[in-house]
Amino acid sequence: MRIISGSKRGMVLETPEGIDTRPTSDRIKETLFNMIAFDIPDCNFLDLFSGSGQMGIEALSRGAKEAVFVEKDKKALTCINHNIAKAKFEDCSKVYNEDVFSAISRLKCSDGFDIVFMDPPYNKLIEKQVLEALITRDYISDNTIIIVEASIETSFDYVSDLGYSIVKEKVYKTNKHIFLKKA
Repeated sequence: MRIISGSKRGMVLETPEGIDTRPTSDRIKETLFNMIAFDIPDCNFLDLFSGSGQMGIEALSRGAKEAVFVEKDKKALTCINHNIAKAKFEDCSKVYNEDVFSAISRLKCSDGFDIVFMDPPYNKLIEKQVLEALITRDYISDNTIIIVEASIETSFDYVSDLGYSIVKEKVYKTNKHIFLKKA
């Protein structure tokens, strides 16, 4: 796993050992970041279910102003902190070592988050619960892009009931990215 583009292009990142995390492949990460390339510079990026931290670190490498990482797994947290230090992004990173729902209620971002990326465990409808929790937060504006990585069979037919609209969808072989904004 490596940083695809930007100031730290080519840097190899660590991933947590074990099967508890599913790092996004370099090819899928590159496709995703190409789709949001113009939204990244100077953005505030929220990386939920961070795993290795690769998505937030990629955003920082491409010019994001700040990345906030939320991860409760201790092995993954060690990996995130190592990767942030290796990339020398400590000054523009915040790491929350807690459950996503706890972090959502405590997060503060005076400018609001421009992009929220989440890669929750597949096929457990956790993304629905996270979207329900995010909709009322003042750091989520009408312009915030929320990107959910999910298994290909995950249905998002409920999002309009929660106050979101799907603005884009990218389907891969086994998973997909859903791009949402407040409706």
